[in-house]
Amino acid sequence: MLFSEIPGLQQVKSRLIQSVKREKVAHGLLLDGHQGGGGLALALAFATYVFCENRQENDACGVCASCTKMSKLAHPDIHLIFPFAKADSKDQRKLSEHFLPDWREFLAVSPYQTLTQWLQFLKADNKQAVIPVEEARNILKKLTLKSYEGGYKILVIWKPEFMNTSSANALLKILEEPAAKTLFLLVSDQSDRLLPTIISRVQQVWVPLFSDAEVREYLTQELGITDENKISEIIYLSEGSLSEALLLSKEQADDRLAWFREWMTACYRKNVAALVRQAESFDAFPREKEKDLLEYALRIFRDILLLKSGANDLIRTADTNRTFLENFSRSFDKKYLSPIVTELSKAHYHIQSNVRARIVFLDLSLTLSKLLKQD
Repeated sequence: MLFSEIPGLQQVKSRLIQSVKREKVAHGLLLDGHQGGGGLALALAFATYVFCENRQENDACGVCASCTKMSKLAHPDIHLIFPFAKADSKDQRKLSEHFLPDWREFLAVSPYQTLTQWLQFLKADNKQAVIPVEEARNILKKLTLKSYEGGYKILVIWKPEFMNTSSANALLKILEEPAAKTLFLLVSDQSDRLLPTIISRVQQVWVPLFSDAEVREYLTQELGITDENKISEIIYLSEGSLSEALLLSKEQADDRLAWFREWMTACYRKNVAALVRQAESFDAFPREKEKDLLEYALRIFRDILLLKSGANDLIRTADTNRTFLENFSRSFDKKYLSPIVTELSKAHYHIQSNVRARIVFLDLSLTLSKLLKQD
């Protein structure tokens, strides 16, 4: 991965490049951003730049032996850690390195993909992803060894928030006493779930969402899309996420709005029988999809807040959906938006904590029924 292959984000790229030129590379970096953002791509491009044998002014050369190895994610001094789940109980793999062939194939499609897409790729989207304690022991073992090529050893951890307590504590210990010429690149979109002591021991670099112009560059130059109407629609719906842009470019059916309409209709009408059926259906979804649907609902209510506040220009939804938002927003008073968002956030937390989805969803639905129907 080269910096030139990542659209935009010039300020972050410049900061990373200058740290190498000035020989002031922090031993630990936390690339903190949004889901579907450029954090992982930047980490890989930065690692490539550090390893490069013939660095250019603003990028790695892309042709030396080290760059060639990094293009295949096969450099002996880079160690990749990421959450995973097993499709079935017979799978004996216990470490990220055992999943590396899958990981390379997954990233070859796009480095901007999400955890949900990764689990779908593994055919384990109904499982809970984790970075197990065995991973921490393996990290300690690897970092005690000398660099194969005499330079830096780089450890990239994608979504460190999925480390269990033992793994996180082991990482903290390593960060407190880092080995010489060892870099830790943490890539997160939920840094609030990390131990505060871990955050305090790394240099936090904020990775913003991609701008509309940068999403356009990705769609036209990387994906080769030329239909202007399609480009405009994807830019509007993706909200700066290249992961979402990639999905939309493939014209995958997005049934979330239809699902949300059906759910809100049942809530507004206090149709308990329908809500029970929907709770059963919700319970059958993979855990990551359950969280995605609740995040989508939160986005809808955010747009309604903007609508009710007169900030129509900030609403990022297609014109075909705006009519629904305008009609739905009339069904309840603005003062109930805060408790609605609170209930949705609590439900998301409970789903993330492995509480039974059917119970969480039905309880949420009954609570929303009361809030939506108040005069």
